[in-house]
Amino acid sequence: MKNEIGIYLIGLGVVGSGVAKQLISKEDIFTEAVGSKLVLNHVMVRNKTKKRDFQLSPDLFVDTFEEIINDDSTDVVIEVIGGVEPAKTFIIQALNNQKHVVTANKELIAKHGPELISIATENNVRILFEASVAGGTPIISPVIRDFSANNITSIKAIINGTTNYILSRMSTENADYFEVLKDAQKLGYAESDPTNDVEGVDAAYKLAILSSLSYKSFVKDSDVYCEGITNISAKDFQIAKELGYEIKLIAFSEFKDDQNSARVHPTLNSKNEMLANVNGVLNSVQIETDLIGNVLFHGAGAGSLPTASAVLADVIDISRNISSGFVVLDYMNISEKSSIVEISDLVTKYYIRVSAKDQPGVLSQISTILANHQISIASFIQKSSYDGLAELVIMTHEALERSIQDALGEIRNLNVVKAIDNSIRVMN
Repeated sequence: MKNEIGIYLIGLGVVGSGVAKQLISKEDIFTEAVGSKLVLNHVMVRNKTKKRDFQLSPDLFVDTFEEIINDDSTDVVIEVIGGVEPAKTFIIQALNNQKHVVTANKELIAKHGPELISIATENNVRILFEASVAGGTPIISPVIRDFSANNITSIKAIINGTTNYILSRMSTENADYFEVLKDAQKLGYAESDPTNDVEGVDAAYKLAILSSLSYKSFVKDSDVYCEGITNISAKDFQIAKELGYEIKLIAFSEFKDDQNSARVHPTLNSKNEMLANVNGVLNSVQIETDLIGNVLFHGAGAGSLPTASAVLADVIDISRNISSGFVVLDYMNISEKSSIVEISDLVTKYYIRVSAKDQPGVLSQISTILANHQISIASFIQKSSYDGLAELVIMTHEALERSIQDALGEIRNLNVVKAIDNSIRVMN
């Protein structure tokens, strides 16, 4: 039995600070949980002199990563700096030097997860990344362990707190997108450059990780169709509510007939759906399996303490193995990529909002184009007219994505149409 587990922390930002504080303040609790003392031996940061809201001994800070991986007292490396490089290089060096790794790095795991898992396995160490998908809400561990007897068939999730906060505010307050975005930035929910969040990139990373583990088939982030929320307006929320829907940025994937499909985009969700009622910065992941049916995981997805909770859970898991002297390599076998279903092959319902001239025959021209592409109209609403223009809202029956896009291209070119204000997929 090992008396002390040496911890090396890379990064002391929002998450890293939370991890360091808990390692120090809960030392006795963690010792009891593990059976060995968890010791924060080293910390590496870009700026050692930066003022922080808590103090660490100057002796903990080091200048180079090599100082750590060659230190026999270091057992676990925690990486919380984000991005692909230099994080990937650090992690590979750590694994090759028989150091266990815990990371919250969603981009790195989405792009290089199977490679890093393979390196870890070759070196008889572990790399865990619970915090990379839903922050403080456990989802990776249940998928790997608790659903091991199940075939997971689909994932439907809200896994970006920034966009969910923005959409929730827009829905409840009839607020403008840019107005709410500014508030989110002031509150620290959105970065100064919010692109990865609002364009769906962050959610795509997380969906790729979860899909790869769930279906045992590598889904790269580039395989995930990605569409953000910047085109959603207060008007869309008003109409969606009238029709019985809420608008959410949904990450959805399924495995069917040996094919993966994965996409992130705004959807109209029935108010009776569980995910339609998830508001604010919370995350929710709905997993469907053959044995259990639907299971919902719901909780905090970001922030210093929730994310630190997931990071430290992985550290404790690894430390228990080290303390007992028996390392359990509990990874799923992720095979080579299976074929990916393109977004153009999606079949679903659609909401279409069009600004057109307020004159006879306009709906006829639009419906003719839709019919020519085998698209059936489920309902049609003409909203109030202004400046000689009418706002037309069309809900379709299930239709093929490529047919919808082709039809929208033709409708956009009609002389009587000013603009297609929005088109949003409806979650079946």
